[in-house]
Amino acid sequence: MNSRIILASSSPRRKELLQSVGIKFEVIAPLSDESLLHNENPKDYALRLALEKAISVSQNLDGDFLVIGADTIVVVDDEILGKPLNEEDAGVMLSRISGREHHVLTAFSITKPKDTILHSQVVDTKVRVKTLEPEEIEGYIKTTEPMDKAGAYGIQGIGAFLVKGVYGSYTNVVGLPLVEVLEVLNKLGALRLFCGDGFRK
Repeated sequence: MNSRIILASSSPRRKELLQSVGIKFEVIAPLSDESLLHNENPKDYALRLALEKAISVSQNLDGDFLVIGADTIVVVDDEILGKPLNEEDAGVMLSRISGREHHVLTAFSITKPKDTILHSQVVDTKVRVKTLEPEEIEGYIKTTEPMDKAGAYGIQGIGAFLVKGVYGSYTNVVGLPLVEVLEVLNKLGALRLFCGDGFRK
């Protein structure tokens, strides 16, 4: 199989993760409605968005493509913490995760053109945050990093200062569980085994 890989994501972090293991791929920004449906639980929500993103791209393609869609959410007490609406909202989120564990769920879906669904999966990572002082929250918000991040922090950036422990996949928290994604792509025949400087098609 010699499928071309498409990443259906506008996230620079997902792009960097795939590039880091030497995969050749193209990026096409997806379309999706991120509204939460009535009585939809966090896992189902993430799965639906990942699939909608993948299909929004794959349905417009012809040929031998594999499209990867993904969505990452932060969950506290079964409540989804999305991207903060403003600085005040970011402060509320950071206070919510301070001194406790939360879950980061990343769902990913792989589809082919004409809406053929090959795989969908959710990976769950627990993250423990240190107890944050008010001035730490205020200072972090002033960096502006929290403003485009689910849960109002970025583990791969300045936000690393608040993370005491990661239980599970680190790359899942960044935005894409590389181990799981590579395993599925390998099973689908889209990648050869590791060959020195990365994975190859």
